[in-house]
Amino acid sequence: MDLTNWTGAPRPAHAAIDGRYVRLEPLTMAHADALYAAATAPGRDDRFRWLFETPPASRAELQDWIAGASTSADPLFFAVIDKATGVAGGRQALMRIDTTHGVIEIGNIMWGPALQRTRMATEALFLFADHAFANGYRRFEWKCNDRNEPSKRAALRFGFRPEGVFRQHMVVKGASRDTAWFAITDADWQHLRPAYLDWLAPGNFDDRGQQHRPLRV
Repeated sequence: MDLTNWTGAPRPAHAAIDGRYVRLEPLTMAHADALYAAATAPGRDDRFRWLFETPPASRAELQDWIAGASTSADPLFFAVIDKATGVAGGRQALMRIDTTHGVIEIGNIMWGPALQRTRMATEALFLFADHAFANGYRRFEWKCNDRNEPSKRAALRFGFRPEGVFRQHMVVKGASRDTAWFAITDADWQHLRPAYLDWLAPGNFDDRGQQHRPLRV
């Protein structure tokens, strides 16, 4: 691949990204109530088990976290809004943004019960990937604790390719973390994107939002 004329990729804009089922909005304090409800709903410990932070003990604690996260340039945080209700059901971030080499990662994902295992979560991932590749990025990454089997299964379902494990990569919550690496390249996206669009089409879902056919990538 000749990259003689490669000049890098632009920094991603911190602006809303609109989809069919969800809208990704730059994280602000206006999302605090909904995100607190999503973060503290039943199953909270499992949702935060592999994140860098613990579940918020109070709304005030979440507000403090949002105050810092909403002004961060990397990670770049977005709230995931259910377009049918207008409610934020979770959050995610673009991070480890490398404009020189055109590499970007999705991370800091906290999808509440209303998003988990739904077409909204899949579209939220799709919108980040599509935005990255449309803006000239060459590589879109997913990383997780190697012990986090649900995250590794999700990466494979979304079409990421496994690339190995970085041993003793981090210390997180007082424990050593081996990190599993996954990625989609711009070449991969050429065949993944049509599969996503086909799966996300309204005709693929019944009145309850249940899929007729699985995502095949």
